[in-house]
Amino acid sequence: MEPFNREGGADRPKSRPGSAGDSSSGRVIVIGPYLRTRRGDGDAQTDSSIRDYEARIDEAAGLARAIDLTVVEQVVAAISQLRPATFLGKGKVEEINGLIAGNNIELVVMDCALSPIQQRNLEKAWSTKVLDRTGLILEIFGRRAKTKEGALQVELAHLNYQRSRLVRSWTHLERQRGGFGFMGGPGETQIEADRRLIGDRITRLENELKKVQATRRLHRAGRQRVPYRVVALVGYTNAGKSTLFNRLTRADVQAADMLFATLDPTLRSLNLPHGGKAMLSDTVGFISNLPTQLVAAFRATLEEVLEAHIILHVRDISHEDAEAQERDVEAVLHQLGIDPEADGGQRVIEVWNKIDRFDSEERDNLRNIAARRPPERPCFLVSAASGEGIEELLAAIEDRLAATRTTLNLSIDAADGAGISWLHRNAEVLTKELHGERFDMTVRVDETKRDIVMSRFAAVPRVA
Repeated sequence: MEPFNREGGADRPKSRPGSAGDSSSGRVIVIGPYLRTRRGDGDAQTDSSIRDYEARIDEAAGLARAIDLTVVEQVVAAISQLRPATFLGKGKVEEINGLIAGNNIELVVMDCALSPIQQRNLEKAWSTKVLDRTGLILEIFGRRAKTKEGALQVELAHLNYQRSRLVRSWTHLERQRGGFGFMGGPGETQIEADRRLIGDRITRLENELKKVQATRRLHRAGRQRVPYRVVALVGYTNAGKSTLFNRLTRADVQAADMLFATLDPTLRSLNLPHGGKAMLSDTVGFISNLPTQLVAAFRATLEEVLEAHIILHVRDISHEDAEAQERDVEAVLHQLGIDPEADGGQRVIEVWNKIDRFDSEERDNLRNIAARRPPERPCFLVSAASGEGIEELLAAIEDRLAATRTTLNLSIDAADGAGISWLHRNAEVLTKELHGERFDMTVRVDETKRDIVMSRFAAVPRVA
């Protein structure tokens, strides 16, 4: 499937039939084909019981607007069962066909995962291009990838997606079986040729990404030799991660009120309240039903999260769908092999962002809710935009990092330049005072280096 790259089309609020305005490029209808919730004893709850219809279709429309498409209308199509041929029932297909014809629609976005056959049949029925949720997210990622690594990852995911949909591209070629040893007509021949080309390209991309992973491992190994811990930001897309990243590190990473504003990972030094340092990593935002192709392709990028000592789960607490977004993020973390509940939840710190959107009474209510949480799973109320709550968050990060380290007092000969240099490279030097010909030092070290420091420098654990 060739990418749908349309330029133009202003970002507009959703409109109703007859109010679409002037004709412009990239005019789309967003369809939300959501299963009705079945209630009653023994009936399983469908996904619609987890994520509200309106919130889901608003998010899908936001994804379309993220690549400058004009959303003419949003249609929730509640269905009782999935149709193998078209996903939707025959009556709903005909109803949407009328909307397409009456509004000069160029693209239909289906907020679901379509099979190749379903996508082809809908395009034939509506005589327009159809994009499912996976394809739409891939389009966004394709536009936002800035670095070579990001471009490689997006292309790999897109090719894997395309490979299963090649049959759609060659419906104009005959399908007659021929003689003389040929099992299929020219259509099958062309599909097989394309499949081989895509397979070869996928192999090359995978090899290039392996080199990227190797480079990242070298960089990580270099950071591990320096006493800097990694703190990773994760969260639902548009939760304010990049704004928080800028606030904590005084960086200038792009932060915008749009879905997937940040795609490529960024690392910056994080200064802690008592002079310590850590590395803060800003990563791609998560989303409900994140395509598995993207989770796999971006695993090299998300390794920063896997290796992080602390994970800050940033939540837009002002969003009406905040609880469902929390579950979506935890689901992606589980896909990556990260259990938020492991080790008593000590690795994950929840950050409730955007509290500046609440009045004083609502903030007090949120603080009361936060105070009733278990001590091992605290949350911190912050506003990345105004800076409120940032000092408390930094203190919590420092305390959590310090809890896994040992503080040692030691006295070292001032002439031992090599030893002092080694300590600065492999430990966090908290204090250093010269008394006569010796330095009295207080250092904080990882458990892996505690015995080395104690044996080499006759250090003793510091009594709190």
